[in-house]
Amino acid sequence: MKKYLLIVLTGLIWACGSNGTGTEEPTPQEDGKDRKAVLSHLADQVIIPAYVNFKIKFDAMQAKSEAFINQPNTNNLAAFRSAWTEAYIEWQKVELFDFGPAEKQTIRNFYNIYPANESGILANINNPSSNLEVPASYAQQGFPALDFLLNGLAKTDEEIVAYYIAPTEGAKRLAYVKRLTGRMATLLDKVISEWNSTYRETYITKTGLDISSSTSLMINGFVLHYERFIRSGKFGIPSGAMLNGVIAPEKVEAFYKKDISLALAKTAHQAYVGFFNGKSVKTGVEGPSIKTYLDALKAKDSSTGKNLSEMINAQFESTKVKLDPLRPNLYEEVKSNNQAMVAVYTEMQKTVRMLKVDMTSAMSITITYTDNDGD
Repeated sequence: MKKYLLIVLTGLIWACGSNGTGTEEPTPQEDGKDRKAVLSHLADQVIIPAYVNFKIKFDAMQAKSEAFINQPNTNNLAAFRSAWTEAYIEWQKVELFDFGPAEKQTIRNFYNIYPANESGILANINNPSSNLEVPASYAQQGFPALDFLLNGLAKTDEEIVAYYIAPTEGAKRLAYVKRLTGRMATLLDKVISEWNSTYRETYITKTGLDISSSTSLMINGFVLHYERFIRSGKFGIPSGAMLNGVIAPEKVEAFYKKDISLALAKTAHQAYVGFFNGKSVKTGVEGPSIKTYLDALKAKDSSTGKNLSEMINAQFESTKVKLDPLRPNLYEEVKSNNQAMVAVYTEMQKTVRMLKVDMTSAMSITITYTDNDGD
């Protein structure tokens, strides 16, 4: 019996480890696998502060829109347009967070489906009770609709102002601008409010890998954003790379204010890379992230056997190299320098494969969305 008790006690002491806490000391590698640490850093240092920054720009835009609505003139139009531009660029930094509250509110679809539906917008102006909560209305609101209403109505600012001060129709037109910015504000407030109340805790505590876990929802939204809304929307479709070579310059983002289209794309790409690397919006310092998690898993690139996170970052850089020489107006690039647009798409296509196949496989994440372009 004494010999038996000695064996049991020895086993218990061995199980408790040398730190006296009843658990083994985690290795640095195991620390890196802590999904709660990754989710907490991304929530507190990237997602929530990015929304704070966007709301500042959005609120400034809404204030300028109110000034224009109250007094339509060329100075107020220019100020509204400038604030719209800044808010649209800032939107690119939060559009990728299309999971949780943003997905619940379908905010991306209501904020940034382009090209704008001109006939639908004009019909809505004449019908104040039109339904802006259905999929058919996506391209009739948000930043692309404001693009049309600020930049696409006429060639000069004087003519645009004249559109809004027309004796019989002007008031309805201004009312629609107010309706659009008000709806955008309501959706944004719902998303931010949920992050600041209940969702943050839900996000950082659902640490599993099942399809309803935070990691699965985040990675699915993350990959989908790059594939469909950066690669395809900004480059693949306008360049014709996804349309059997038939170019569609009219489908560039910010079609009516064409000289900001590259800025939108580059901002979106930079924000995406920052999120992958856990770059804090507050400090610029990288922390626990998708990258560090892949490193902890010792994930390798399937074709080269090299560190997967390094290969993904190298591919991001290769895309940036193709982005940087483009001229600010992507509409003109499609028409006169389209091979450069296709080259960006090609680099992004390589990234999609790494993200969608190698990364998700290493993380044991199931892709739950569908696409029809053969990736």
